[in-house]
Amino acid sequence: MAAGISGAAMTSFVAKNPLLAAAARRRAPGLARRALLPYSPLARSSPRRRGLETVTCFVPPDTEHPTAPSLPPAPVTPAALEEEAAAAAARRIAERKARKQSERRTYQVAAVMSSLGVTAMGIAAVYYRFSWQMEGGEVPVTEMLGTFALSVGSAVGMEFWARWAHRALWHASLWHMHESHHRPREGPFELNDVFAIINAVPAICLLAYGFFHRGLIPGLCFGAGLGITLFGMAYMFVHDGLVHRRFAVGPIADVPYFRRVAAAHKIHHMDKFEGVPYGLFLGPKELEEVGGLDELEKELARINRSI
Repeated sequence: MAAGISGAAMTSFVAKNPLLAAAARRRAPGLARRALLPYSPLARSSPRRRGLETVTCFVPPDTEHPTAPSLPPAPVTPAALEEEAAAAAARRIAERKARKQSERRTYQVAAVMSSLGVTAMGIAAVYYRFSWQMEGGEVPVTEMLGTFALSVGSAVGMEFWARWAHRALWHASLWHMHESHHRPREGPFELNDVFAIINAVPAICLLAYGFFHRGLIPGLCFGAGLGITLFGMAYMFVHDGLVHRRFAVGPIADVPYFRRVAAAHKIHHMDKFEGVPYGLFLGPKELEEVGGLDELEKELARINRSI
C-alpha cells in the first residue's frame, strides 16, 4: 500500500517536473510517447507539408463606379455598307488625283527647265557661230545654207528614224525598257525616258563639234545637231504633254493637226493595227495606209469631247 502510494507520488512528481520527464522519456521512449497526451507540448508532431494549401480570395463588387452592361453590336445594314464603300472609293480617287497632280507638276518643272535651257543654249550657239563665221566681212553662204538645210532635214529624218527604231528596237530587243511606257506609270518618270537621253547624246556631240570648228563639214554637223534638238523638243511637248498629259501644253492642244496626232498615238497604245502607227507626227498617214481612218475619227471625236 505504501509502496503504491509512493510510486504514484513519484510518477506525479516526474510528470510535473519537465527535466525528470525528459530523462524518463529517454530511458523508455516507447512508454513515454504512449503515456503523453495527444496534444501534450512534449509530444513531437510530424512536420507540415507546405504548398498544398488552397487560398480563396473574394473581390467585392465596385459599388461606387458600376460598369455599364455590354450591349450586343448593332446590325450593319446594306445601306451602311454601300455608304462606307462609296466613301472609301471617294478617298482612293482623291488620293490618286492628288498623286497624279504631283507627278504632273514634277515632270512639268523638269520639262520647262530643260526646254528653256536647251532653247537658250541653242539660240546662243547659233548666234555666236554665225557671228563668228561673218568675222572679217566675208559671209560663208554655202556653209550657212548647209547648216539650215541640214537642220530641217535632220528634224524630218528623225521622224522616220523614230518610226523605225520604235518598231524594230523598242518593240523588239529593247521592249524590257519600252514596256514601262505601255503600263500605268508609277511616279513622274519611267524607264522609257532613257531613250530621250540616248537621242540627246549624238545631238550634243554634233553641236559641240560644229560650234568649235569652222568649215562646211562642221557647219553641217552643227545643223544636224540643231535639227535633232528641235525634233526632241517638239516630240516632248506633243507626245509627253499633249498625248499622255504628263504636263500642260497650253495652246498646243488647240492645234487641229496635233489633236489628230494625239488620236493616232492613242490607237498605237490600243494595239488594234499590230501597233501601227509607230511614228508620231506622221501617225495619221500610217493609219491611212492600213485602213484605220474610221478608228482615227472615232478616237478624235472622243478626245474632242474630253477636252
